[in-house]
Amino acid sequence: MIIVGDIGNTETKVCLIDKSNKIIKKIIIKTKDINNNSLSVLLTKFKLSKINIKKVLFCSVVPKAFNQIKKIFYQKLKIKIYELKDLDLKKMINIKVNYKQIGSDRLANALSVIGEKKNYIILDFGTATTFDVLVKKNYYGGVIAPGVKLSLKTLSDKASLIPNINLKKPKKVIGQNTINAVRSGFFWGYAGLIDNIVNLIKKETKKSFEIIITGGFSNLFKKSIKAKVTLNKDITINGLIKASILIK
Repeated sequence: MIIVGDIGNTETKVCLIDKSNKIIKKIIIKTKDINNNSLSVLLTKFKLSKINIKKVLFCSVVPKAFNQIKKIFYQKLKIKIYELKDLDLKKMINIKVNYKQIGSDRLANALSVIGEKKNYIILDFGTATTFDVLVKKNYYGGVIAPGVKLSLKTLSDKASLIPNINLKKPKKVIGQNTINAVRSGFFWGYAGLIDNIVNLIKKETKKSFEIIITGGFSNLFKKSIKAKVTLNKDITINGLIKASILIK
């Protein structure tokens, strides 16, 4: 079996993967809560004394958290703990941009779907809202927009009269009170942002794409985007599973 994990700015997912590359256990913790105690508890939940772990691979955009995980996991498992960028990814994907400036999570997303024939736009509703453009086996780069949740929090923090708001699809565009007005602005504003960026990518590349959405708000927006989309909540984890074959 193998362990793979996605260390994000907000959440960290750690998954136990069986010999058939299926997720058999998934644990999600807040990245800010990662410490020696929480990691020991996490490893206990995997019941590692009863199984043989062959490989451990993470993607991380929080180096401090990964270093903590790397230390504790090595102490428990006595095997090398890899970060995705430690691997020779050129064997799987042709990266057309500055490799150092691509988040490991975005590379994992790309690896999950990349192939010889299809083109993809991967839209990830994370701390930032990201678009990654894949043409067959080529990673062409992408777009980074402010994250929905982060933007909502910033507005409520900076504007005294705007409370914390739970975002949902409004019934009407024109809000009759502050909460509905903010919901409308964020929901339809982001839906419009998404449609516009997707159209601009198509226009610039002169290509058609399959669009995959993932991340926290993907369920909310999946039916309000004009383009046909496919929801895949485990795309990052699946990319890590795919990349794990590079570990010898």
